[in-house]
Amino acid sequence: MLMKILLVEDNEPMRRTVKSFIGDLVDEFLECSNGCEAFDMYTQHRPDLVLMDIQMNDEGGLTATRKIKESFPEARVVIVSQWDGLGVREMARAAGAESHVSKTDLLPLRVLLGAGRQKW
Repeated sequence: MLMKILLVEDNEPMRRTVKSFIGDLVDEFLECSNGCEAFDMYTQHRPDLVLMDIQMNDEGGLTATRKIKESFPEARVVIVSQWDGLGVREMARAAGAESHVSKTDLLPLRVLLGAGRQKW
């Protein structure tokens, strides 16, 4: 089964890092650099999963996650951020994200995608 990921990250080197780390588990990457673009990309392409940064120019990831989930309740969003901690994780869940992965340890992302591949 094909897996399409929308990677929302304003830092190009970080996008490359994420893609190289999980590229063998993903069939197609869509990329954008802010929350406004993320909503439009999700609407057009309906990816299987959105990997969303929190802090970006124009519109942040928590706002974008909330907008995507309000319009598309079936959307699956995982926050991938340098910001971590209980408060950040709670804000991510409140916005509609199903999980949070720290940029300093992307291994949980591989586990999540590996398990998700069985479902998608």
